[in-house]
Amino acid sequence: MMLTRRAFAAATLAAPALLPARAFAAGRPVTVASLLGEDKPETRIWRRVAEQLSRSAPGRFDLRVVPNAALGGEKEVAEGLRLGSVQASLFTISALSSWVPDGQLLDLPFLFRGREHLKRVLTGPLGEELKRKYEAQGFVVLGFINYGARHLLAKEPIATPARIKGKRIRVIQSPLHTELWSGFGAHPTPIPIPETYNALKTGVVDCMDLTKSAYVGFRLHEVVPYLIETGHIWASGVVAVSAGFWNGLPAEDRAALAAAAAEAAGYFDELIVADEDASMAKARAEGGKVVQVEDRPGWEAGARKVWASFAPKLGGIEKIEAIASSA
Repeated sequence: MMLTRRAFAAATLAAPALLPARAFAAGRPVTVASLLGEDKPETRIWRRVAEQLSRSAPGRFDLRVVPNAALGGEKEVAEGLRLGSVQASLFTISALSSWVPDGQLLDLPFLFRGREHLKRVLTGPLGEELKRKYEAQGFVVLGFINYGARHLLAKEPIATPARIKGKRIRVIQSPLHTELWSGFGAHPTPIPIPETYNALKTGVVDCMDLTKSAYVGFRLHEVVPYLIETGHIWASGVVAVSAGFWNGLPAEDRAALAAAAAEAAGYFDELIVADEDASMAKARAEGGKVVQVEDRPGWEAGARKVWASFAPKLGGIEKIEAIASSA
């Protein structure tokens, strides 16, 4: 019943978008799905977009932001975007891998040296190539964002690869993530992000990986108090709108929305950095513990197996190595 209610809510909110253009005197309704609350970057970015549009396209858009995963997890929202019941949202690259497998290149573990390295790669030809592929699947990408590095979260300090063997780990519904953790001897279990708290609390899974901001945003520090700083994947994402919605906009509205989203994407990246610090301070104050990773060569060796396995699907090992060594 949960999916039915979410689908109904999305359709109800989006219904005005089916009205003729003359009905938009109060602004074209835009249903925006956000996984987290008003205080988190995932929602604040859309408030920023609305502010920008109020100046550049006054009265032409009415952003209706639905926070706290009320419209479902990333997969559900992605389906809604493709169907047109949701017009805009943020997505991790991982969540869109079912539609654009090539995006998994950005999820290769230990590929990027840091935020700036990832940003340089995405502002180049690879970013434009991926945008075309996402649009072909119904996702018009207006900007790339960086959620921060993914770290291992657990009920115990799993600092070495050897200690994760046999553990049940929640993973994103992505072949790459599944293969990564299987390679370390763990048992991957795909679970939508809104369900992870209960899954960890009840022992369905023992651990998972996530960014620092989302770790506290989903209150996971309450059930998995250890954050092990593996930093194995930089969680890149996109600011996306429905292709059907986008294609129905006049040129001036497209330009205004594209500019607002691009500016807000930079704002989001700044918010994430600040939110990581605030989130970890909150986690520590409430019993969370940060653990330094041990045996990093062992973690990286496991990651290299994934590079080799996915290379034939992602343009070859030379392409991967070139990105890893790029300036």
